[in-house]
Amino acid sequence: MGKGDIKTKRGKIANKSYGARRRRKIRKRVTVEEKIATETTKKS
Repeated sequence: MGKGDIKTKRGKIANKSYGARRRRKIRKRVTVEEKIATETTKKS
């Protein structure tokens, strides 16, 4: 139940892998409307 155990979070960190115990951070995707709004504010 330490660094050698791949099923635990500590084992996933040591093995540099992801899974149910160690999720990846979800990056919020910029929508087209938000992108257009920021571009128009930069131009003015």
